Amino acid sequence: MTPLPEYNANPSLIYQMVNGRVQSRILLTAIELNLFDGLSAPVSAGLVSRDLGTHPGNTGLLLDGLAAAGLVQKENGQYQNTPDTQARLTRKSPAYVGEMLLIQDRVTTPALADMGQWVRTGPPETEPEMGAQELWTRYARSMANYQMGGCVQKMTRVLSARSEFAGMEKMLDLGGGHGLFCIAMVKAHPSMTGVVFDQPSVVEVAQELICEYGLEDRITTIGGDYTQDDPGRGYDLVWASSTLNFVRPDLGPLFETVYKALNPGGLFISLAEGVTHERTRPAGFVMENLAYALLGHDRMFDRGEIPGAMNAAGFSRVQSIALDTPMTPMELDIGKKSCSAKG
Repeated sequence: MTPLPEYNANPSLIYQMVNGRVQSRILLTAIELNLFDGLSAPVSAGLVSRDLGTHPGNTGLLLDGLAAAGLVQKENGQYQNTPDTQARLTRKSPAYVGEMLLIQDRVTTPALADMGQWVRTGPPETEPEMGAQELWTRYARSMANYQMGGCVQKMTRVLSARSEFAGMEKMLDLGGGHGLFCIAMVKAHPSMTGVVFDQPSVVEVAQELICEYGLEDRITTIGGDYTQDDPGRGYDLVWASSTLNFVRPDLGPLFETVYKALNPGGLFISLAEGVTHERTRPAGFVMENLAYALLGHDRMFDRGEIPGAMNAAGFSRVQSIALDTPMTPMELDIGKKSCSAKG
């Protein structure tokens, strides 16, 4: 008689991954419906349905799914946002990230839907366009909200605590997008000026925020391609946040340009993900990058890759700091141009 098999391993991870697709769809559907805007105070499913013009029964099911996922609280038949949901998923919040999540879903869905094809055949012969300029302009605006949710403030505190900060006169936000890092760092300094350098359509977003914070007299913008166009000279700080991935195959020429752009004693600081464990950690970032990598856009840095390129470009005293951010752990790599360096 054949004995029944015994299994001691816990299979819960497998089922959690399958259920994960339902959870992400619940979240994205609620964002599309602007559902969280109506949950700032306890409210019944019937009233939510009435305000949204949706099916009462299925609205209740969606709300129960959100409660099961921990995104809303349910008590005595009333639903309300959790504090984190209220801060990040209601449209009036400065830290609203709903638009960012919808754009990420729009860009990655084609690759994920055809994952089997790309695994069988490899990426397309020519790298596909990852989105129109209008889309990336919208994404820059939505990323500003994400960064405002704590990352900008944290990085500004790290920079302002350095001994070099007080003596800085001019900074460059390379590939700066929304420009909030430059805005926050300039605001934290009594006299430093700044330049935000990115694509012409994207720096329009930065210009709007510069005006909003009243820094038109201290921050300017450059619209162009930082891999080809001259960023200028005379900077005491070049800041690059989550932008070097686009030039990962050929960091050398860009780092040489940055080196020349800095004054002697100036700092080049990069904030980027650094993968470890044979490119399988941090898990969240590896998963996020997968859709892009399948189409030939694998831009993940190995931990230590950026400091190595800084050293090769002539930077000395390169320092790396591991930092937690709301989305994933990241590496802050700091290279210093020698005080006696020329050019």
